[in-house]
Amino acid sequence: MKDRELIRLFFTEGKQNSAFRLIIQRYSEKLYWGIRRIVISHEDADDVLQDTLIKIYKNLHNFQERSSLFSWMYRIAINEALSFVKKYRNRQFEDPIEFAENLRADPYFDGDESYEQLLIALKELPEKQALVFQLKYFDNLKYEEISEILGVTIGSLKASYHHAVKKIESKIEAD
Repeated sequence: MKDRELIRLFFTEGKQNSAFRLIIQRYSEKLYWGIRRIVISHEDADDVLQDTLIKIYKNLHNFQERSSLFSWMYRIAINEALSFVKKYRNRQFEDPIEFAENLRADPYFDGDESYEQLLIALKELPEKQALVFQLKYFDNLKYEEISEILGVTIGSLKASYHHAVKKIESKIEAD
């Protein structure tokens, strides 16, 4: 079933919940991982995902199909994750050593040492560069999709990604 059909089904009387379940089945894992890379903790990512899904459910009537359903939902998820980080910044691990220790202690983290180094380097980037890098590198989104999600020009995205890659390479080579 295509997204457009899911949205139509959502607005069909008596079908709202079943349509939303299908939307969740299709996109919740992608949303979770996008959120998780920003908030880091599994528990926090679950909380933010729940808030995101509630916001999507309540606002689906505002979706105007100017972008894909996923891009619209992902934008909500990213904004929720960024709001969470800003609200609980003191819960985030600013010190790279403390961040690495907490990452290793997380039972849901299954990365190796090089992945850990990448996450540490990513954590030290400016917010916009980190976000663009995550969307391009981890989610393998095209610049056009990232532009829809973040509402910035493709040229700006390319520059942010380039700077992020250079900073990450420098950080990893220095370690």
